[in-house]
Amino acid sequence: MPHLKPIKVISVVDEEPTVLQNREENQPLSPMARMFHEPESNVYIVTMIGFKSKINPEVVKANLEHSLLKHHRFSSLQVVDEKIEGGLKWVPTKVNLDDHVIVPNLEPKLIDSPDKFVEDYTSSLSQTGIKMSMPMWDLHLLNIKTSDAESVAVLRVHHSLGDGTSLMSLLLACCRKVSDPNEVPTIPSVTKKIDSNGHSKGFWPYLLFKLWLFWNTLVDVVMFIATALMFVRDTKTPLKGELGNGCLPRRFVHRSVSLDDVKLVRNAMNTTINDVMLGVTQAGLSRYLNRKYGQLNIINGLSERNNNLPNNIRLRATFFMNLRPSAGIQELANMLKKGSKAKWGNQIGYLIFPFTIALRDDPLDYLREAKAAMDRKKASLEASFSYFLSKSFLKFGNKAASFPSETTLWFSNVMGPQEEISLYGYPIAYVAPSCCGQPNGLMIHVVSYANKMTFVLSVDDGLIPDPHQLCDDLEESLHLIKNASLLKDIN
Repeated sequence: MPHLKPIKVISVVDEEPTVLQNREENQPLSPMARMFHEPESNVYIVTMIGFKSKINPEVVKANLEHSLLKHHRFSSLQVVDEKIEGGLKWVPTKVNLDDHVIVPNLEPKLIDSPDKFVEDYTSSLSQTGIKMSMPMWDLHLLNIKTSDAESVAVLRVHHSLGDGTSLMSLLLACCRKVSDPNEVPTIPSVTKKIDSNGHSKGFWPYLLFKLWLFWNTLVDVVMFIATALMFVRDTKTPLKGELGNGCLPRRFVHRSVSLDDVKLVRNAMNTTINDVMLGVTQAGLSRYLNRKYGQLNIINGLSERNNNLPNNIRLRATFFMNLRPSAGIQELANMLKKGSKAKWGNQIGYLIFPFTIALRDDPLDYLREAKAAMDRKKASLEASFSYFLSKSFLKFGNKAASFPSETTLWFSNVMGPQEEISLYGYPIAYVAPSCCGQPNGLMIHVVSYANKMTFVLSVDDGLIPDPHQLCDDLEESLHLIKNASLLKDIN
């Protein structure tokens, strides 16, 4: 392992340093990147990567020189831009890897619960930031065996450097297939569906669809603004945190399920993987809250029932969407090309997605409701509007712009590698990205890797003391929905 040669990533990052430096020098941060510096949403992406073997820090550092550091965002400072009020700009700098790669001295024999240790260590990262006097990322290497990995790396990146799609593209560019160490991973391909209500069906269907799109957008924009101005708030539940809890400690937990099970449900219900995961999430949240309200009933001297949920719970998610014309993960070379439509950065909008919290006799009803809600959101320009609104507000000063804090949770998903991959020669067991610094007490992130789908939870420790129970509920919900879909096929 120590003799591994540095990996050549892609041609664009092999340019002379002065070329990349000139391209990036004094370039301002995008409006969405600046949003992630707001006090209530000073957000970091925290990605846990489990490996199937121990890792040599020196090998990792040697390879970082030839991969990650070649990317301008990871070798630039964010400094005040005098030309823009409250603005920042990118300024290239010399990176000292010893400041960014942290290798704690561990004694595994003295650690009773390695899984709990990694959780606590990662949680501690949510309580500290990265100095702006250096590029805003660091990598923590933990050579400790857990229940699902031989060692763990924790990559912490300020969200202003890029969104999940950008960072996943960068990860894939740094990796190789386990089956063929000389081949880069297959880029997951997703084709955005062409509107079936377009011109091909005639003028009147097209006009009706446009009117439907306009009406949905109008309703969503009004609700979006009402939520942003705190006129419309989510119901206070055991999952709803107080305002301004972005600086509170977060705990990160993950649970992997079978991607084949998810695909089985998708095919049986003729829907999408995203719809399936939303349905599972809705079912899992309903199970979790029903148990919590049952416990509250007992504390208050009431009897626990099968259905303990209050009526008409409003529980919504700030749902992030990739606004690039091409869906899914893109090749890094394409994202870094000048003028590329699938460019690097924070090309994301967000919408307010409603989850229906209730107990259903038929588990497939959770999926049907989630699909109906998402289909309705797809026939709306709410996500594009939120992006436009953020850009507009930032022109009048940073204080006018922020993410909605009155939703219960953030929800995000990203497509990961289709096959098993290795990073700098070390086979990866799992990839679990999440965030800290957001103004909500809960974030659910869904990511695929090879034949697994992983739920990653970022929770406010004081609000949700039992995140593993929520993971259990999500896993059990998928199991129930899968069994119901099998019975549907039999019937």
